[in-house]
Amino acid sequence: MAGNDADAADATQEALIAIARGIARFDGRSSFSTWTYRVATNACLDELRRRHRRPDPGLPDDGHAQPNQHETSMDQAVVEKDSIDQALAGLREEYRAAVVLRDLGGFDYAEIAAILGIRPGTVRSRIARGRAALADALSPGNQRGDNDVQADDHA
Repeated sequence: MAGNDADAADATQEALIAIARGIARFDGRSSFSTWTYRVATNACLDELRRRHRRPDPGLPDDGHAQPNQHETSMDQAVVEKDSIDQALAGLREEYRAAVVLRDLGGFDYAEIAAILGIRPGTVRSRIARGRAALADALSPGNQRGDNDVQADDHA
């Protein structure tokens, strides 16, 4: 959900601290795992907000990077994972959270609704919109900009 290992590690650390500090406030209205995923998701979203406030130096793009014709299947898998990670990073936070919890975390709609604090219908909508944006971003020859992938959520 964080988009890179460093931000994920920071969010994980913040989530564990928040869980340790807030364990006394856990009231049992949901399962412990749902509560911890909620804390972790919120920590990740907070980290993403902090990232947007930090300057991103990036690497210079000389436009000459072309795939090697002799890539192994392992190299291709890394390229595909990077493409998916970039597409996920281009999604709005609320879409990314719902898609990651469903498709990578394996949670059902009710669990995701509890984790994110939204209605199950909103979860379905965000997952559908997020998946559509991912499919569009990953389609061959896609020339869309970041603003196109981050369509407004009216749910």
